[in-house]
Amino acid sequence: MDLALFIPMVLFVCITYAVKIIVDSRVRRRMVETNGSEELVKTLMESDEQTRRVSALKWGMVLTSIGIAFFIQQVAKLTEDDPATYGLLFVAAGAGLLGYHAVAGKKG
Repeated sequence: MDLALFIPMVLFVCITYAVKIIVDSRVRRRMVETNGSEELVKTLMESDEQTRRVSALKWGMVLTSIGIAFFIQQVAKLTEDDPATYGLLFVAAGAGLLGYHAVAGKKG
């Protein structure tokens, strides 16, 4: 894989994430400055914490399933150019997301 293509993609993701963080922090600051009710601020902070936990669970499950797919790829001696490799990775990512939704459905 050519790293010259990878670098702009990572840069775009980093810039997008930085903008999201800045916008979220400004919204929170405005809410506090406008004397929003204490209950509203507390509920917002609890909601953000819950969202972070759930997001970590989702990406943990997806990345673990993709890691298992890479292990299967090595055991099956598939090359990176083999279409079965791409299918295996997509199936693993989908299975991770479906597993997450099954777990999240039981929790909430």
